[in-house]
Amino acid sequence: MDQIIVQGNGALHGEIPIAGAKNACLALMPATLLSDEPLTLTNAPRLSDIRTMTDLLESLGAEVTSMQDGRVLAMSSHDLTNLTADYDIVRKMRASNLVLGPLLARAGQAVVSLPGGCAIGSRPMDLHISGLEALGAQIELKDGYLHAKAPGGLKGAVIDQRFASVGATENIVMAATLAKGTTVLKNAAREPEIVDLVRCLRAMGAQIEGEGTATITVQGVDRLHGATHPVVVDRIELGTYMIAPAIAGGEVELLGGRIELIEAFCEKLDQAGVAVEQTNRGLKVARKNGRIRAVDVKTEVFPGFPTDLQAQMMALMCTAEGTSMLEETIFENRFMHAPELMRMGARIDVHGGHATVTGVERLKGAPVMATDLRASVSLILAGLAAEGETIVSRVYHLDRGYEHVVRKLRGVGAKIERVKEGQHHD
Repeated sequence: MDQIIVQGNGALHGEIPIAGAKNACLALMPATLLSDEPLTLTNAPRLSDIRTMTDLLESLGAEVTSMQDGRVLAMSSHDLTNLTADYDIVRKMRASNLVLGPLLARAGQAVVSLPGGCAIGSRPMDLHISGLEALGAQIELKDGYLHAKAPGGLKGAVIDQRFASVGATENIVMAATLAKGTTVLKNAAREPEIVDLVRCLRAMGAQIEGEGTATITVQGVDRLHGATHPVVVDRIELGTYMIAPAIAGGEVELLGGRIELIEAFCEKLDQAGVAVEQTNRGLKVARKNGRIRAVDVKTEVFPGFPTDLQAQMMALMCTAEGTSMLEETIFENRFMHAPELMRMGARIDVHGGHATVTGVERLKGAPVMATDLRASVSLILAGLAAEGETIVSRVYHLDRGYEHVVRKLRGVGAKIERVKEGQHHD
């Protein structure tokens, strides 16, 4: 098992390139199943989840070629040889369920295992199922697999989601592109990843409007053609690296960053005393002056404060002046990083979905353990601002969501290395 060792060593300076969004790419890849012509994605992130989705698509008969060191994915589904998404692949990653809508729309049937994923609460498939059933699919659960078929093809419908689920929105919109007639999806998710998927589908010939708002309208078409589409930058990676100069001091430019991807987060940084400036290459971030001020944060669905930046924000609040209250409304047990930050001297009180953080002058390096993807990176950020050495164990979570963390942080002057557990380091 690998560990990451961080020495707190002052201000950061330089630039960090931001990768394409994992969650956008994982929704864009299954879109290839909707057409028998090639779909090419550029600016793809190089992550283990992308490899898992590649394995899944290949198991269905798609061809996936990774080019330019993994930054370009050339896909083609001219032949679907299998319509079953196997548990062995799906259990590694929840986004695997996004093949359900496209397979139903193109092939009229699909068998998809119920997904696995991070241990951050139950995220059921019921909205995916009810949405696709509204389009005319018949779905039953047998032995952990969803058996779906649409004997008469899919037909447009008005669907009102009781919760703005990102995954269900993606599945329903993809399925609706080839359905007969018009589909109106109300209470649709508004995330940038949804907007990105719709732009790609439109490039493939889909007729869709309203992305980025709560109502998406899809006119079904007979077929979709090929396209080339750039993956939107990863707003969570962007926000994560914006915290680095905020917590450690200095000034860092995040290449490809755009404020509108994380406006609610930028507002909180501004209140905390961090300056964010749009440049022609991305976003420049620096602490304004003196200590960070405590701010309260409540996670919400987009365009609110992202749950995926809550752990990183908590790390920043650990050394802020004053007391901040963080409220988590999206996932239960999403404060697993709190006890680890407390090992570094943070003062945090967790009660249910709330965490009260009382800022301390300085954190102290300690051995800590990563519990999930975002928690692991929050501990690294805390280590940048801590006195002495922080050793983060179980960092395999990181590889699911961040490419080259060590290289990117080293590039702006951080003292950080990745070693095999128990290996000697200087």
